[in-house]
Amino acid sequence: MSETPVGIVGFSGYSGAELVSLLSKHPHVEPILLEHRDSGDRPRPLGHSGPRRLPCSPDSIRSAGLAAVFFATPPEVSMQLAGPMLDAGAKVIDLSGAFRLGTTENYQRWYKESHTQPELLKEAVYGLPEFCRSRVAVARLISNPGCYPTAANLALKPLIEAGAIVREFGIVCDAKSGVSGAGRKASLKTSFCEVTENFSVYSIFDHRHVPEVLRTSGLDESEFSFTAQLIPIHRGILETIYFRASEKIASADDLLAIYRGRYASEPAPEPFVRLYPPGQVPDLQAVAHTNFCDIGFKYDEKTRRAVVISAIDNLVKGAAGQAIQNMNLALGYPETAGLL
Repeated sequence: MSETPVGIVGFSGYSGAELVSLLSKHPHVEPILLEHRDSGDRPRPLGHSGPRRLPCSPDSIRSAGLAAVFFATPPEVSMQLAGPMLDAGAKVIDLSGAFRLGTTENYQRWYKESHTQPELLKEAVYGLPEFCRSRVAVARLISNPGCYPTAANLALKPLIEAGAIVREFGIVCDAKSGVSGAGRKASLKTSFCEVTENFSVYSIFDHRHVPEVLRTSGLDESEFSFTAQLIPIHRGILETIYFRASEKIASADDLLAIYRGRYASEPAPEPFVRLYPPGQVPDLQAVAHTNFCDIGFKYDEKTRRAVVISAIDNLVKGAAGQAIQNMNLALGYPETAGLL
């Protein structure tokens, strides 16, 4: 059976390289590298040329019959190129923040820049499969979620929908990420000497991933406090989420029942969300190089304090793996193809 060609723009960045690696093992597709600038490739051994390469142009999309194009690029590049790729007949899966926030006003506020493609912004479907599966399956333009919001929304949305959280007391999300989340472009903050043996906080109160959590989980900004922190590891996100549980939650088993009802119910349990027994929580090694989001928690019945731990690999479930999950849905392949 012939493989379906799909293109990757931005294949030399960390998320793009992860896409190439995962798609090269996918049973149904052929990855094609779309060159839109000097890629800054690493040297390759003799005899190992890698996937096919084509110019990043609508003509290439048409002639090669690409079914989908991934953008692992800065938002301004995605805005510039998404329209021509759609017009050429390919579905677009964008890993940047260009199409995540729904309105030009939201984009202006959180990204501090004007959005150049408002009509595409309106059309884009937010690609968190666990909550948007049916819309992703019929979308032309899929906006892949950010890494931090993926971990936060998978942990919070079922609890909020069930009324399990006393929202007026606030929700605190203490989020830690490996350095690859900042991308491959060199900067002082992510250089080796700044990161190693260090631990730092950034974007307090104005991290651009916050509105994704608010929009998806239905929270008001005043109810959600998010702090991003950089830890000296390559990959991984671990979020520690604190809240006061409502009177509906009498025991840890009640919280587990909510999660089970959303993620583990038959006949179609979520393939990429794994739950832990009450009192046990995941760490980063549990999810490294996988497309899983692992969720565990501890609950104090006396004070109704709850702490939820949500862990993902920021380059897989937080980027490339989730993008492939969305591609599988959009192209009609099994959702887990190439990911398990």
